[in-house]
Amino acid sequence: MVMVAQKVYVTPDEYLRLEREADFKSEYIDGEIIPLNQDTRNNIAGGSVNHNRIEDNVYGEFYIHLRGKGCRGFTSDQRVNVPTNSLYSYPDIVVVCGPNQYHDDHRDILTNPMLIVEVLSPSTGAFDRGEKFALYRHSPTFTEYLLIDSEKIRAEVFRKHAEGFWFLASEADQPDGTIELTSIGLTLNMAVAYAETEGVLA
Repeated sequence: MVMVAQKVYVTPDEYLRLEREADFKSEYIDGEIIPLNQDTRNNIAGGSVNHNRIEDNVYGEFYIHLRGKGCRGFTSDQRVNVPTNSLYSYPDIVVVCGPNQYHDDHRDILTNPMLIVEVLSPSTGAFDRGEKFALYRHSPTFTEYLLIDSEKIRAEVFRKHAEGFWFLASEADQPDGTIELTSIGLTLNMAVAYAETEGVLA
């Protein structure tokens, strides 16, 4: 007889209490705590060199472009919450424009993301495209989503239409390709995004 472990539901308040005392980061998804930097299904620890290089490259472009314009980029140490309380996450990069809005008096959780970037890995790609994206969309300030693959040149930008629906707005799959991020007025070159990665650029 095969025993199936029951999922233990944790309240958002309990997650936040545990997370603020923890020595490592975890995300909260629909009542479940998911440790970061470890894929428990595949027992993979840490992010790949390419994942980290791409995140740094893209964040660097954002930092230069946004400086002095009233918008700020944050890397994966910044926790974000959407109004449903079903998701507390650490996006690879999040951009906020205007004053930061916080979940509570601790001022350590942003609630007004405008642009979110996730660097896809084989173990997380389907989730970032699917359930996580669906939860992010509950945020009224969230208008643009960049997904960028860590193993091959592939970037997609999903954008929220004025009427409220989401659509694929820009994509690139070649070293000389570009994508348009209209929320911050930036054209991102793939050669820059993938610079110094291993086994991706020819």
